[in-house]
Amino acid sequence: MLRNNILLITKTTLMKKILSKNNISNAIFIIALAIIIYPPTREWFMRQIAFSPSINTSKEKVIDNYQWQLKGLNTKSINFDELKDEVVFVNFWATWCPPCRAEMPIIQELYDTYKNKVSFVFVTNENWETVNSYFVKNDYNLPVYNSLSNPPQLFTETNSIPATYIINSKGIVLVNKTGAANWNSSKIRNLLDESIKNK
Repeated sequence: MLRNNILLITKTTLMKKILSKNNISNAIFIIALAIIIYPPTREWFMRQIAFSPSINTSKEKVIDNYQWQLKGLNTKSINFDELKDEVVFVNFWATWCPPCRAEMPIIQELYDTYKNKVSFVFVTNENWETVNSYFVKNDYNLPVYNSLSNPPQLFTETNSIPATYIINSKGIVLVNKTGAANWNSSKIRNLLDESIKNK
């Protein structure tokens, strides 16, 4: 009986030590550190907290100049002017950018659904070997371009990536978002459907 009581007291003491505030704080700190340091964990976490972007209701921002040469890395080269009367999804990104990588699976899903209805333009300053390696590893097939000339003024208002724009067929910028977002949300899909219908 005494032996059982001693074992019980020892187990209770051990559990109190394990569940002490210090140990719990240390465990939380280690988990948070792993989320921040380990890229796949960080990307997963960013995807979990990504919200659907806001839609511009003021209609003040309009693409004023469509003269922008784009070299296709895995698609044909174009002048942005060719997309003037189209609904366009433009995304500036890089393979080394954690928020870019976090939103890429979501964008791929959107692209798979709308690729025949919306013009997608993914702009990077990286070479095709780097992009292709990343695409093969993740099974992406988005149309990627390098910029050969200055983009429209509106696209140069930020140097941050990812930077994403949704433009309707009249050149009105419906969405202007810097940072990762949930691009396959019902709000964005409804916006695209409405923009396609009003084309």
